Amino acid sequence: MSTTPGIGLGVMIRTWRDRLPPSAAGLPAARGRRAAGLRREELADLAGVSVDYIVRLEQGRATTPSASVVASLARALQLSTAERDHLYLLALLAPPVVGAISDHVPPGVQRVLARLGDVAVAVFAADWQLVWWNRGWAALLGDPSASPPRLRNFARDRFPVNAGSAHLALWPVTEADRDATDAAVVSDLRRATGRFPLDSRLAALIRDLNAGSRRFAELWATGEVAAHREDHKIIDHPSVGTVMVDCDVLTDGDSELKIVIMTAVPGSEDETKLRLTALAGSSATTHN
Repeated sequence: MSTTPGIGLGVMIRTWRDRLPPSAAGLPAARGRRAAGLRREELADLAGVSVDYIVRLEQGRATTPSASVVASLARALQLSTAERDHLYLLALLAPPVVGAISDHVPPGVQRVLARLGDVAVAVFAADWQLVWWNRGWAALLGDPSASPPRLRNFARDRFPVNAGSAHLALWPVTEADRDATDAAVVSDLRRATGRFPLDSRLAALIRDLNAGSRRFAELWATGEVAAHREDHKIIDHPSVGTVMVDCDVLTDGDSELKIVIMTAVPGSEDETKLRLTALAGSSATTHN
């Protein structure tokens, strides 16, 4: 039986990997590099999977990756929405439904993020699920990969439902006005329910927090609707000490992705400390 060349899950992953230059993924150019696109180990690092698993996928020895792995691969490969959906179908999975919260970071946004260099930046979905962070973010707050993917959610971090809840930051972080930040996160989530009323993940998040956090339930009951746009944070960093940063939240179009950027006042001691955290954490990795 003949087969159509150039199709299949493994073939497409290899094709998309070969076409993505390292610079587009924010990776430094190495001298003497032969591969024009991403190496397998680079894709594995960006997607948060093992190199062996990438090899097995490309060789056709693994054919049924989970939805979370497919989503990570789509982000790491900077696929368009149509290409992302094609990847889901090749993995025998249903693509994300229209109107559901998206974890997909469009290629154009990824190119902008790559140009930010070591500035501490992360991307959250509309329900405050962390979907991407760079080396600067990991250096400033600690590598979020230490937490299970399900718990990498800022709302769950703000309103823990049990003592064993994971944290997005590995060291202490406080706000200039904690009550205002709590209220902003809750009112932003209520806004998301209007934009994504049928999203099951968002509904489950709100149910869990309402049932497990008295503080969240009190704020939810107020019915306030607003967007969380900015904050001021104090980070007790283990290498450089206390760092005061401004936290700005930018929103990307209909998907309601939240691009969170941490900066310090130009010329200040905090800016110097922020740069030092990037140097101290230079071995951290960028994750999708």
